[in-house]
Amino acid sequence: MQLKPINQQVVSVVGASSGIGRITALEFARRGAKVVVSARSESKLKSLVEEIRSFGGEATFYVADVEVFEQVKAIADKTVEVYGRLDTWVHVAAIGIFATVDNTTPEEFKHVIDVDLMGQVYGAMAALPHLKREGRGALIHVSSMEGRRSLPYQSAYSAAKHGVEGFIEAMRVELQYQKWPISVTSVKPAVINTPFWNNGLTKLGVKPTGIPPYYEPKLVADAILYAAEHPTRDYLVGDVAKILDVVQRLSPSLVDSLLVLLGLDLQRTSEAKSEDAPNNFYQPVTEDDRVNGDYGNLVVPSVSDWLEKNPLLQWGAIAGTLALAFLAVQVFKKEA
Repeated sequence: MQLKPINQQVVSVVGASSGIGRITALEFARRGAKVVVSARSESKLKSLVEEIRSFGGEATFYVADVEVFEQVKAIADKTVEVYGRLDTWVHVAAIGIFATVDNTTPEEFKHVIDVDLMGQVYGAMAALPHLKREGRGALIHVSSMEGRRSLPYQSAYSAAKHGVEGFIEAMRVELQYQKWPISVTSVKPAVINTPFWNNGLTKLGVKPTGIPPYYEPKLVADAILYAAEHPTRDYLVGDVAKILDVVQRLSPSLVDSLLVLLGLDLQRTSEAKSEDAPNNFYQPVTEDDRVNGDYGNLVVPSVSDWLEKNPLLQWGAIAGTLALAFLAVQVFKKEA
């Protein structure tokens, strides 16, 4: 399976108004791709297109809500209308609610599923006919490490991301069976310093935070751009994502215990915030078009993401990670 060089691609980035989606669109444009960006906020999309055009890039925008299939289909159709084809579809759009299960309403839970899972399903359904017409291309779905390991206070988001993983796996096999040379990638970031933590609906009484450490949004954008040129099944972004994935496979009960001990408290800041505070759960926060969030002081580099692009060195790192995870499980068993 061969994908086009980025400078020859037409790329649609869904959920591009801020955070990972915004930096991803900028990086595609800087590398010479023609980009169509979409989100719910027209003002944020306009500022993004202006930024891309300011350095000579080509971009257009389309306002859409991923809960509505017809609007998602219109993004793909607009891409082909403006640039003649679609080569890569990147789906980033997501919302979050921070609350215990018994403090989440059925309507709120369903809303997260509609945006974070069904939006991704709609994206693939809208993009596939155009990719098949071209005879190749890439579907890149930004999932989460929570698609492998759920977190407390984020049951709806975790459920949606688990659903995304199941959907992607089934679709990938169908495309392989039908012999379509379409790459399907699940990008699973660890905790990323984006406005997601600022803009989510919180019922914790305080401003939420991810479990540190954090990683830069550009790290995820780099993974997405890599997958757009190199067919990749799964891409775990951030050292912690890879370590957590291994430990979860070896001993889910160890992860349970660590989350009970630390995971809930570490998601709560000391800054009071009510559920009536501005959030993007139902409507966009129009003035917030940042790439980075408020937790830059907790950002660390990721060695494993560099190794991901250097396969010769990768196996040694994997062996080391497995050894560390195995030792951690043994220590836990001795203490239990």
